[in-house]
Amino acid sequence: MAQGTTLTHLDSSGQANMVDVSAKPATDRTAVAVGRVVMKPETLAIVRAGDAKKGDVLGTARLAGIMAAKRTHELIPLCHPLLLTKVAVDVVPDDTLPGVRVTATVKVSGQTGVEMEALTAVSVACLTVYDMVKAVDRGMRIEAVQLQEKTGGSSGTFRAE
Repeated sequence: MAQGTTLTHLDSSGQANMVDVSAKPATDRTAVAVGRVVMKPETLAIVRAGDAKKGDVLGTARLAGIMAAKRTHELIPLCHPLLLTKVAVDVVPDDTLPGVRVTATVKVSGQTGVEMEALTAVSVACLTVYDMVKAVDRGMRIEAVQLQEKTGGSSGTFRAE
């Protein structure tokens, strides 16, 4: 851990707690997260054609990601419930993987950031893709889920290398 860095979710006795953000000013905050599901070319063809037995894989994954972002505080114990102003999830086939790339963009005007909401959206969208076509490809891999960028708040802007 970098010198001078503290873990804000721990109190003075080392117990987990929700950070008090009441004194922080509300600012516009954005987070973008990415991830991917790597699969067999034949599986991607099924996804692309809309022929999966469970239905529209890309559309369902997009909706699942949006719903997940809105419920992050119910899944991650110390996250604040937030009034999100935007959640966009893109689930795009990519022949070069082969598989799908998932990107989530989440915005809020508030006292805390939306990194966890963006990461949760991507994770659940990827899991939904897996669930919907696992019957034909159990060897799929969910990879490279990460925060790509975040803006706003006292820590400023972050962009992944």
